Amino acid sequence: MSVAAAGGAVPNAAIRIGGATRLFAIVGDPIAQVRSPSVYSERFAAEGIDAVMIPVHVPTAHFDTLMPALLRIANLDGILVTVPFKARALAFADRLGETAACIGALNALRREADGTWSGDMFDGEGFVEGAHRKGVRIAGRRVALFGAGGAGSAIACALARARVATIALIDVDVARSRALAARLGAAFPAVAFACADAMPPDSDLVINATPVGMDDGDGLPGTIDAVPADAVVGDVVIRDTPTPMIRLAQRLGVPCVAGRDMHAGQSDALMRFLVPTHGR
Repeated sequence: MSVAAAGGAVPNAAIRIGGATRLFAIVGDPIAQVRSPSVYSERFAAEGIDAVMIPVHVPTAHFDTLMPALLRIANLDGILVTVPFKARALAFADRLGETAACIGALNALRREADGTWSGDMFDGEGFVEGAHRKGVRIAGRRVALFGAGGAGSAIACALARARVATIALIDVDVARSRALAARLGAAFPAVAFACADAMPPDSDLVINATPVGMDDGDGLPGTIDAVPADAVVGDVVIRDTPTPMIRLAQRLGVPCVAGRDMHAGQSDALMRFLVPTHGR
């Protein structure tokens, strides 16, 4: 991978762009809500890496035609993938990491030295790390997970690795949740997976892994009648104002793991993936 290290950078260094600057992109539809371009561009500058990240709005109808063109840009070294493309992006990876191969979705692609592309998924790792940073216990919990798409699949996989007791998958696409439960059940036999129409009443970790909450006027991703006093609420959606799930946690007085916590939790892992020399 050809990310050039400038050297000598200090924290809060100015972002400078020249002809030799390497590019990273984040693709999604919509894209205006993402924070990654500023987060990673600032990290690149602070760590002396001559690179920037840019947002790329790829309309859903044109994803399959635009992605091959994007991958052929010679000075593009990596791509982050956000909603709704995490599963569809799998087709553009020449090789997959362990999590992406298990769940059938990815959120990062990296150009290798030979021009091929490697892909993996870090959303789940980010959620678990974000929870641990806030002092939230994961092991042994009974999880109600709304959403079995790319983010939900990754979070379910990471929670299983973190030794939760049960995971109930709640998704409007029942076939998708059943397929995920079958894949993860085979990979993690010590965890009980189930597909559900609603949140089981004994759930003590309730997570929204859907886009619900991104738009003004959104409600909760499903019916959440009550949660135990020792419960934790999680949400993958990032907004300037609290999402309905985070407001629910605040009303109940229980800990929450917000989208920003998940984003911060996966940033180090993504840096190591996108820039393999990072931290060496």
